[in-house]
Amino acid sequence: MGLDFRPKTYDEIPEDKQPSLGEALVPIVGMLLFLSAGMIWLEMDPQIPLLWGIAFAGLFGRYYFGYTWSDLYDGISRSVVTGLQAILILFVIYMLIASWIDSGTIPTLMYYGLEFLSPEIFLPFTVVLSAIVAFAIGSSWTTAGTLGVAMIGIGSGLGIPEAMTAGAVLSGAYTGDKNSPLSDTTNLAAAVTNTELMDHIRAMRPGTLIAFGISLVLFIFLGLDASGSVPADRIAEIQGGLAGSYAISPLTFLPLVLTFALAFYGFPALPSLGAGIFAGVGVATTVQGVGFAAAWETVHYGTSPETGVELTNELLASGGLSGSMWVVSIVVAALALGGILQETGILAAIAFYIGQAVSSVAGLTAGTAAGTIAMNFLAAEQYMAIVVPGMTLQNLYDDYNLESRNLSRAVEAAGTTTSAFVPWGSGGVFMASALGVPVIEYAPYYFFGIISPLVLVLMGATGWRMFYKEGPEQEAPAEEPAAPSVD
Repeated sequence: MGLDFRPKTYDEIPEDKQPSLGEALVPIVGMLLFLSAGMIWLEMDPQIPLLWGIAFAGLFGRYYFGYTWSDLYDGISRSVVTGLQAILILFVIYMLIASWIDSGTIPTLMYYGLEFLSPEIFLPFTVVLSAIVAFAIGSSWTTAGTLGVAMIGIGSGLGIPEAMTAGAVLSGAYTGDKNSPLSDTTNLAAAVTNTELMDHIRAMRPGTLIAFGISLVLFIFLGLDASGSVPADRIAEIQGGLAGSYAISPLTFLPLVLTFALAFYGFPALPSLGAGIFAGVGVATTVQGVGFAAAWETVHYGTSPETGVELTNELLASGGLSGSMWVVSIVVAALALGGILQETGILAAIAFYIGQAVSSVAGLTAGTAAGTIAMNFLAAEQYMAIVVPGMTLQNLYDDYNLESRNLSRAVEAAGTTTSAFVPWGSGGVFMASALGVPVIEYAPYYFFGIISPLVLVLMGATGWRMFYKEGPEQEAPAEEPAAPSVD
């Protein structure tokens, strides 16, 4: 029997199993208690607290709502399949990073970056470059996992805290991603809300540019504050360690150029990144003189270079395919938990009750943002954070005489950008592992992710750039809106 991958809306749940708000909060509060107890009080890794949450949510769904074990397993299966691309990208990115270190691609980027950049301009330069690359290739993940890794190394050499650099990379990468017609989340947000793609992008652009502009100004001030903090011989020492361990040559940029070229010309992320791995191995064997088998062993087991400079050794250490297993286990566990919450109607109920609580366009916009962010934390997958409110709230936007691009903009402005804040979600896990900076450390510097939802809420509150259908604008529906549904 095939699986239906379309998330349930509230009215599609049988009446005897429709969760009330209190019932919906039980597994959510339980999950938050388990995560906080395990990760904060007991200082455990996320996997076991997530397992506790899975067990609690599963037992609640089985014995309180009456779902069968088969139902719950189907929910887990749907969720894991939905996040399968993210899982595969995690595997590939870990191999790619190891390959590009072994080939000298990342070391050469670091070497030249230290040569030409200064602490004053580094952070704003990183924001703008990341935005350009992400817009061109349509992927914040690819940008962070390739360019971002090199920028972390360059920034460390210039005396810039890694958390600041990570925030700059993410602020630029998500800006470009949101505005790119090649982005998967941009296309998804338009599709699930029945919005034309370019209408969706045009609706997002003003708010995105405001959030980006504010972020850029903040990074300019951070860069000025960082000036003069680099010891005179530090850059020379790092460059000497790099040049002594790798052949520093423009030829090592071939894997980078190939990967970005494929992504720019419309190839999906997986084949583009996969090509980058093979190109990295090719450059490692021809330019760096690494043996063929040794190059592939590096892809498998990672890198642990000995450059003679401790900072450089730490920056260029990577886990390869084997190192990705720890990260992937978090994503799979989080997706399993999200699948149970989706199957038992918990996520649909939360979105529904948020929609019922609003009484104005301003409230609807803020409620959509809050619901979308909540989905990111509960479902642990940005695709679900876009799809569930995007499908559930369509009728409510119709009741307020609002065009669908208001909804598509809201779920992306609050969904795509905030996924990197969730330590157990696919976005947070990926960014933290690829950049080597924990979520809790880079979160205060990820300005775009903070500002973007705030700008969205202000747009709803002021009515600026809110698009109404033909006919009179209405601040509230004439009648109490019925349960949202999708035909």
